Amino acid sequence: CLLTGSSSINFLQENPIKEKAKAYDSNEPEKPAGHQPNIYTLLKGNNTSFISTFSYFSHVPFLTGRSKFQDQPSIGKQSQPLAKKDGESQRGFHKSWTLLLVLLISVSLLYVLWSGIPNLLDANSSSRDTQILQAFRAQMKKLKNTYQNQDPNLWKRTRVFLEKHLNASHVHLEPAILLFTAGQEAEKVLRCLSNEIADAFAFSQNATTIKINGADKAILDSDDVKLEVDNELSSGFREGKKVAVVHRFELLPAGSTLIFYKYCDHENAEFKDVALLLTVLLDEQSLRKSLTLQEVEEKVRDFLWAKFTSSDVPSSYNTMDTDKLSGLWSRISHLVLPVWPEKGLPMEGCT
Repeated sequence: CLLTGSSSINFLQENPIKEKAKAYDSNEPEKPAGHQPNIYTLLKGNNTSFISTFSYFSHVPFLTGRSKFQDQPSIGKQSQPLAKKDGESQRGFHKSWTLLLVLLISVSLLYVLWSGIPNLLDANSSSRDTQILQAFRAQMKKLKNTYQNQDPNLWKRTRVFLEKHLNASHVHLEPAILLFTAGQEAEKVLRCLSNEIADAFAFSQNATTIKINGADKAILDSDDVKLEVDNELSSGFREGKKVAVVHRFELLPAGSTLIFYKYCDHENAEFKDVALLLTVLLDEQSLRKSLTLQEVEEKVRDFLWAKFTSSDVPSSYNTMDTDKLSGLWSRISHLVLPVWPEKGLPMEGCT
């Protein structure tokens, strides 16, 4: 169809040109025979075919390059979706970076806040410890001014020993066990001083003191006393009380004292953040000040051995023997301190 259409067009365009060429040729003089035509003549004679050929090729799209110019609008139409896609990808890229930046800032803020919480808790704990220690030291200072005849080691060792349990930052692996002892002449001082030290320890923690009197249980059955002491200590400590005083430990039935394995053990004590103060009143009238702390400890140990054991008592769970007493003594003899009598000390309020 393309060739046919081109031929018809060429035919229409070729006729007027041929006509003019014939008219022109009719005016030319005839050339003699054997005359050779020059270049001009040849070109003139072939003018119509050259024009016809040019006219034909001008209608062929893929040779004239017309399709290239006709396709330019379609290329522009295709470039528009590509530009749109580039813009969308850039917007998506910016959104991704924005989300990543927000995420990094959020994580950083959470880390700062989370790392600051332990510091805040530590600061609160440190402030509470400071208040407790200050309250305890103030109470101990008053007692030292009141009981001026006591050994300086008593105040120093008691304060240091108990302050370790008042510091919440320290891990409590075992309870604080103190044993105070005195001769007969210092019986009231022994009772009053042990009570007031225990009250100072409890007061600093807004707590109260458990008080057990061995003299009230001396004639009772050993099993019953053991059960009573166990109930008093466990219920009191569970209620939040932080210290217990057991007066006249030597008067408790021998077998009942085994309950203190439970509360004074170095590793397996049921309550580790508490203090127990035990008092032992010796049979001798006075306790010499010249005795060292080691000698005082040995004196109390020998006294309890004589009090709790004898050769005619059979070994059983409810009675005391040497092995059981050795285990008990190792648990209650953390710190043994002597108490000396005081002169001019009012005892009316001491019970």
